[in-house]
Amino acid sequence: MEFCKQFNARTQDKAGKVLPVVITVYKDKSFDFVIKTPPAAVQIMEAAKIKGGSAEPNRKKVGSLTWDQVKTIAQDKIVDMNCFTVESAMRMIAGTARSMGVTVTGEFPGNN
Repeated sequence: MEFCKQFNARTQDKAGKVLPVVITVYKDKSFDFVIKTPPAAVQIMEAAKIKGGSAEPNRKKVGSLTWDQVKTIAQDKIVDMNCFTVESAMRMIAGTARSMGVTVTGEFPGNN
């Protein structure tokens, strides 16, 4: 019950969003938890305004994003990703979008 109270207090500004949590429980029944950023797929669906990904992402496209939208998602997710630059995070987010059937329009703005 204490976890629910603390979780609700920390996330009241993010109501309705999917938030992964890492909980550490100690022997004395105390706990710590870390709230992560929403999954990339959820952020992609919000940005593209779609309900879900494509069943056949290589054939049936369900939405599109711009590189600016990909960059905002990458800047939000970079703390939870295993990459060091925003450009590499953008490429990872774009790959996730492709696997969901979402196209990224325009030319990659970073260095090639």
